[in-house]
Amino acid sequence: MTLRRLRVCDSGRFLVHDDGQPFFWLGDTCWLLFRTMTLDEAEHYLSVRQQQGFNVIQASLVHGLPTQNRFGNQPFVDNDPSQPILLGEENPEGYWEHIDNILTIAEQKSMYMALVPWWGSVVRRKQVSVAQAKAYGAWLAQRFRGRPNIIWLNGGDTRGDIGQEIWDALGEAIKAIDTEHLMSYHPVGRTASSMWFHNRSWLDFNMFQSGHCRYGQAGMDGRTDHYGPDNWRYVEDDYNLTPVKPTIDGEPSYELIPQGLHDYREPLWQAHDVRRYAYWSVFAGAFGHTYGHCSVMKMQTEDSPRPSLSKPWKEAIFDEGGTQMQHLKNLILSYPYMDRIPDQSVIVGEQGEKYERVAVTRGKDYLLAYIYTGREFSLRMGVIQGSKVQAFWYDPRTGARTIVGQLENAGVMTFKPPGEHRDGNDWVLILESAGDE
Repeated sequence: MTLRRLRVCDSGRFLVHDDGQPFFWLGDTCWLLFRTMTLDEAEHYLSVRQQQGFNVIQASLVHGLPTQNRFGNQPFVDNDPSQPILLGEENPEGYWEHIDNILTIAEQKSMYMALVPWWGSVVRRKQVSVAQAKAYGAWLAQRFRGRPNIIWLNGGDTRGDIGQEIWDALGEAIKAIDTEHLMSYHPVGRTASSMWFHNRSWLDFNMFQSGHCRYGQAGMDGRTDHYGPDNWRYVEDDYNLTPVKPTIDGEPSYELIPQGLHDYREPLWQAHDVRRYAYWSVFAGAFGHTYGHCSVMKMQTEDSPRPSLSKPWKEAIFDEGGTQMQHLKNLILSYPYMDRIPDQSVIVGEQGEKYERVAVTRGKDYLLAYIYTGREFSLRMGVIQGSKVQAFWYDPRTGARTIVGQLENAGVMTFKPPGEHRDGNDWVLILESAGDE
């Protein structure tokens, strides 16, 4: 199957293939892929993620300076990004040649690679100049412009107001040559690209990092005045901006990472937590979602030092949170795509505080309502077409539907999900127009 290039749809809300077909971004964060994996390992990793429904892998081309790949080869002469080291196709273990081969594997599997040119630490540590950013950006654009499966992620876990002139220079240099590939900015936790770059011509869509903190928990910056797990709030912020641009959570809490990120005395985020992040953000209007796993992000191996609660990445890629992400993608793509909007106005009574929130998205003839705790909730009927609706419960763990029955599409109706009222008993209510019979 020929892999098609991506573009922003006419409404500015979603991504589509260049033939107009919907594209739901289901990403995984594997930042160290190019630095740590052999080709055989990359083939295995990408094959598993492809089978699980993932279609975007977020990875860093240069994850800090100095750096080298699995084979000891470096990307630049004297750590100077304006002087890339090319060994030639006959040397597949070279830094850039190895990246080329992995990108080819991904393309063969119809997977897109969201590439961070260099990690944010390179700029924070003042290891590069504006001139080097321009030269490096132009070189990257020339090298990769012909590949159909590239997405550019400027930044790399960092604030946009630190070295902003370098981020602008890098983005502008790439876009001056490579006009075919989309670009965003991957920011530090609890911030969004729109805070600094929304009006930049090089930024095609927004990305935020909702981060790894629970409610009231201070992050690495010591702040608690952020949205915590409420990643839907970042979507709402971006959704109301002009000009309209798509938005996505590019890094929510990873599965099995400590709440707050680094302290393993803290509870670990579980599969039901990563599901909540995904459904909350997409139902709020995001064009897709990025999942992450602590062990995959770190590329933990059997031999690498790691906390006792961690596991090798080859095991972690089969953990339940990651395998369950495809059910969200399948659900969204099973309905008309372009007319989907968030609509909290249909909720009667309280929308719910914190984990009790009901999140609603709908089109003209369908409505989806997600609840994380299994509590009952009430909806104002009649907002989708038809005098009657067919109702189902959709299980985010399995993708299975349980029929509720045909209901009148009028008045107010209360719904009680299966099971008990508790955190992690999450369900999606589906209402489909059933005609006027």
